[in-house]
Amino acid sequence: MSPWATGRVEVSGGHLAYHRTGGEGPALVLSHGLTDKGLCWQRLAQALAGDFDIVMLDARGHGDSSPMPPGDHDPAQDIADAIEQLGLVAPIVMGHSVGARATAAYANAHPGKVWKVILEDPPFLPLIDRAAADRRAGRFAEQVANFRAMSQDDLIALGRAQSPLWHDDDFPAWAAAKHQTDPAAMPVYATPWQDILAQITAPTLLIHGDSAHGGLVTPEIAREAKALNPHIVTVLVAGAGHNTRRENFPDYLAAVRDFLVASD
Repeated sequence: MSPWATGRVEVSGGHLAYHRTGGEGPALVLSHGLTDKGLCWQRLAQALAGDFDIVMLDARGHGDSSPMPPGDHDPAQDIADAIEQLGLVAPIVMGHSVGARATAAYANAHPGKVWKVILEDPPFLPLIDRAAADRRAGRFAEQVANFRAMSQDDLIALGRAQSPLWHDDDFPAWAAAKHQTDPAAMPVYATPWQDILAQITAPTLLIHGDSAHGGLVTPEIAREAKALNPHIVTVLVAGAGHNTRRENFPDYLAAVRDFLVASD
């Protein structure tokens, strides 16, 4: 059981579940990756809870939130609705993977309503056509079906075998999230990432692992991101890949803390 408060907020056509640490510090809203859920942030939340009021959202189609709606879906609007419903004023917004992409889109659409932005290895990749997107969605649905056919113990064993650098505390929520992922949750992007990133006005940290270890943000993407927007700083976490915080938590945490305490 989580020691933190739980709740739900209404969003268009459904609801988002969340866990919240509380406290007097600034609000920090966390958006997770593709087959994760809010509690997959718990190790980071435990490290930062003394200084921030942390809200870990279950994205639509994940955890205890509503399933994916039919048709196109805007996860950035869900983040906006959650922030409004919770009464958060100029929070820090942070995301991993597809959650980072949604976080960037939220910051783009709400200038002046975000204090800082942290993006952990977002999928800043070229757009693909509808046929390719449909094929990718089909492969993802098969992956989710395979996860759901496995027991929690088997999922944890799989995670340990695939990710030996992770901390033991990372696996329970990661495994539980696999049974709570909507097979229709694969996002389809219609806007180039460059257009989203270029218009963010808040200080932004793009933190990522090494592409040689599976990171999505290559050195070329990191350089392009910095050239697009003077508000962006980038940090490469050595020895980590796409799951940057899980694969080198000490260096990741140090970089995040440095960014959060830095003056704007």
